[in-house]
Amino acid sequence: MIERTDIQWLLSFAAVYEKLSFKLAAQHRQLPTSNISRHVAQLEQHLNTRLLERTTRKMRPTAAGKQLYQTLKPLIQTMDEALTEVSQHHDALSGHLTLVTPDLPVLATLIADFCHQHPDIQLSCDTQLNPTDGMLEGLDLVVRFGRGTLEDSGWVAQALLHLPSCVVGAPELLHRHAHVHSLDTLSKVPCITSLTVLQGAPWRFKHNRTLHVQSSYKVNSGHMAKAAAIQGLGFAILPRHMCQAELEAGTLSELTLDHEPEDLVLYAFYSGRKYPQKKVTALLSHLKTGLSELMDTK
Repeated sequence: MIERTDIQWLLSFAAVYEKLSFKLAAQHRQLPTSNISRHVAQLEQHLNTRLLERTTRKMRPTAAGKQLYQTLKPLIQTMDEALTEVSQHHDALSGHLTLVTPDLPVLATLIADFCHQHPDIQLSCDTQLNPTDGMLEGLDLVVRFGRGTLEDSGWVAQALLHLPSCVVGAPELLHRHAHVHSLDTLSKVPCITSLTVLQGAPWRFKHNRTLHVQSSYKVNSGHMAKAAAIQGLGFAILPRHMCQAELEAGTLSELTLDHEPEDLVLYAFYSGRKYPQKKVTALLSHLKTGLSELMDTK
């Protein structure tokens, strides 16, 4: 059937579905209204199915029209992006790249290096640890930390970096709470938690274990959490590489528990389209390679 279906019919139908008006669809497609009307009529005749109910006052899609549009829209978007990618110079990356990323020096360096290598890229970057859902519209890439099972979304997640973690505290705190060796006992002593990132306060351990801990010190910063742990304000869950020097110096001690913390993972999220844009895949590859090389040197 696809061989006998004109793509103009499909594009005009999608425009009318979105605008619920032949006139507005014609303005959007920059075609005469009569062309848009004819395209929809030809598509309905071709499918032998009414797609839009039309009266003198309003227009609404039929069940068949709604089903066709929901299937058709991502295909049109994918075709448009594929044509755009092919039309660009094969070896050059260009266009506007919009992303959200934590304000970390290593990411700042890697992103700047990527844009230096591809001078035709225009970058718009916001630094957020916990971007809200409303911020995600129109973004190409979101880089953020996660620990444990990710929440379901329409975005594809790609792990850029895994950071093994441990629970630490000041030596005097471990001495004062020497009985703490299980998750149950840990839930009853002071802890330092995140404020909003990493899904808030729950601590996540391997084998899908989640622990709600007591906390009067909540921060969205690993450095602030480490400083508070050194002062004995509570136990903290930190990436091991971040507190290795303090563990070796004795200003922090690791708490031995019956479950290991989940790794802290730096994820890159991009739209759930089957074929992400070339500029997005190129940046993902650049970030992953750069982060891997950095960890190899540590």
